[in-house]
Amino acid sequence: MNFKIKTLLVALFASTALMQAIPAMSAEKATAPVASPNLGNMPMEGTETFKAFGGKEGLVNIMDDFMIGLIADPRTKPFFDNPKKDFIKAMLVEQMCELMNGGCRYSGRDMTSSHANMKVNREAFNALVEQFQFAMDKHNVPFSAQNNLLAKLAPMYREIETTKGVAVPPTTLSAQ
Repeated sequence: MNFKIKTLLVALFASTALMQAIPAMSAEKATAPVASPNLGNMPMEGTETFKAFGGKEGLVNIMDDFMIGLIADPRTKPFFDNPKKDFIKAMLVEQMCELMNGGCRYSGRDMTSSHANMKVNREAFNALVEQFQFAMDKHNVPFSAQNNLLAKLAPMYREIETTKGVAVPPTTLSAQ
């Protein structure tokens, strides 16, 4: 009889603990961060990479230099030297910030829609990556942090690189 009471009490305590845990687990799921639908990849876990970039302020400074490099580079200038450059830079900051779990929310379009009217080839895409690496190096972003972000960005090339021929920026496309 004593054994049955102990078993019953253990079962009662276990079921009570489980019943208390279920709402907590549901609340955890409900508040778990969900990536913006157009982000392009899931955000990183943790904020180490975001901190290595200097937080949002550091990211903005990197993007300032990145945009200067994109406009200076003849391979990317036609895509970025236009009236939308400030908007593009703001979207890049949002996107990188969310990808690095920095507390931002990317409000831009998906990569396919964003690049639909462009013919970006491998040379232009690689030039963009090169300019991004120059900007990150200039701001002393550790190599490991650069690689963490580039690993999140790399799969997006499939949606951005849209031609194997000559790169054609959107202003040239709309003039045709």
